[in-house]
Amino acid sequence: MAQNAHSATAPASGTAAHAAQTRNGFICLFTTYAIWGMLPLYFYLMASSSALEIVLSRVIFSLAFCAVLLPIFRLTKPFNQAVRTPRTMGILTVASLLIGANWMIYVYSTTHGHTIDMSLGYFINPLVSVVLGVVFLHERLRKVQWVAIGISTVAVLIMSVVYGQIPWLGLGVAFTFGTYGLLKARVGSSVHPVVSLSLETFILLPVALVVLWWMNTQGQLTLFSQGPGHFWLLASTGIVTVTPLVLFSAAARALPLSVIGMVQYMGPTIQFFLALFVLHDRITPDKWIGLFLIWVAIVIFTVDAVRASRTSRPSKLTAVETGMIPIVQVSQSSEGSEEREQNYLLDAVQLSPEDTEDSAASASDKS
Repeated sequence: MAQNAHSATAPASGTAAHAAQTRNGFICLFTTYAIWGMLPLYFYLMASSSALEIVLSRVIFSLAFCAVLLPIFRLTKPFNQAVRTPRTMGILTVASLLIGANWMIYVYSTTHGHTIDMSLGYFINPLVSVVLGVVFLHERLRKVQWVAIGISTVAVLIMSVVYGQIPWLGLGVAFTFGTYGLLKARVGSSVHPVVSLSLETFILLPVALVVLWWMNTQGQLTLFSQGPGHFWLLASTGIVTVTPLVLFSAAARALPLSVIGMVQYMGPTIQFFLALFVLHDRITPDKWIGLFLIWVAIVIFTVDAVRASRTSRPSKLTAVETGMIPIVQVSQSSEGSEEREQNYLLDAVQLSPEDTEDSAASASDKS
């Protein structure tokens, strides 16, 4: 009797634990995209500072917060191993330039009335990434996904021809993040997201310090001249940058790909409505047409990926920093595909210090 009671309790306990894990995963996921979605309003509050000062402050304070998290997550050893790996440092040096450019475009857009263009970039980012994956990593798409790519291309052409100007800011966001993901695919899962951001901001640190010093000599620095509230607002950019990475990684370990694939557009959707109703960005008719076509393309692309989830996986270009998961076709369909797709995702966004140390050690031995 006691044995039967024990065996009955075990499955119930496992079910409760799984339910709790799933619930926590959803909390992390929605919190992540809520933070990313509200970022335009956050940066808009700093509009008295130049976009350049905001970005350089973000570099410094993100590095400071990462320095706090490295020992907490037991990532000091993987950090040191990455520093001693020339190939990894070379790739992350280029990646740091791309993330710096992306941040610059983002902040400039949100502080100069172009949040709509920036949200456009996030909407098309997964589509741009899968095309880069096809070209450079020989990944595969289904025919329906190619249709979605074609529709989004037509949308950009309409906005370019009718409006008479290519949406450079939106494309800049999409392609800097897409290329960033391509570079991160070269180091694979051997570099933890917090380690990666630590190194990228560390590489940018000398430039940030020199330029901020120069801005101060020219009387253009607002960091220390507009009161403690403004200082702490700029200082909080480190927490606001790093926290979503940790939350997104935790969500990815608890939720299936199909769920994240459907929710990933929550961020740019919040950004769009913020731009429209709070920041009062102006939307021309051609942009409405272009955005509508892009939304159609996204629905087609996402629904197809979810319906064909047994033969889908995250692209190798998936990077935590983008918050977007491009979905591509696997080479073959086989049993256990749900587990396989989650393994791909975990490789891209792993948060286990032990696994990261093992991966980094393996990469170091190979080099």
